[in-house]
Amino acid sequence: MDQPIELEILGLSSNHSQSGSFTLVMGEVGGSRRLPIVIGMFEAQAIAIEIEKIIPNRPMTHDLFKSFSSNFNFQIVQILISDMREGVFYAKIICKNASKQVEIDARPSDAIAIAVRFDAPIFCVPRVMAEAAIEFNEDDEKKEQQKQSKATRSPSTASTKSPDSLKDYSLDKLNQMLDKAINNEDYEKAARIRDEINRRN
Repeated sequence: MDQPIELEILGLSSNHSQSGSFTLVMGEVGGSRRLPIVIGMFEAQAIAIEIEKIIPNRPMTHDLFKSFSSNFNFQIVQILISDMREGVFYAKIICKNASKQVEIDARPSDAIAIAVRFDAPIFCVPRVMAEAAIEFNEDDEKKEQQKQSKATRSPSTASTKSPDSLKDYSLDKLNQMLDKAINNEDYEKAARIRDEINRRN
């Protein structure tokens, strides 16, 4: 059997063709292929707040999974994107404790949200990469970097202030807004405010 291919998270962007969904772009480690996966807003938010290191007021579902696993001494070995059928991706969470190793079926979006919390590696079987990955060349890379520099990394909503309007606030006010957004569990807004604070530091 061919060795799985390791992937890394390159970014999240709004999916214009499907309202309320996002595209998670995974990159081949040491290679030029990209694997785009369409995911829901909740899963995009769950991935984004962990990448941004925003601590929610109450544990989200994937945080609960982490607490549950840690308390029962299960470790996440890796995430494997294992199949694609009719355009739908499938994944497995491979975990172990002292006595056994098990594979749990999962949606890739949930599996990746868990991977970022455990700092677990993400892999994809070669067949899925061959079918679904897009080859990137240097020109594509430059265009993608320009596009990403214009867009925020985190999922956004229409009610979230744009980065330009956040520039009007002082650092003290931004910190107050950040606390309020976290208390209100508005993590998309919190991520944008955190980005603006980081830009000034």
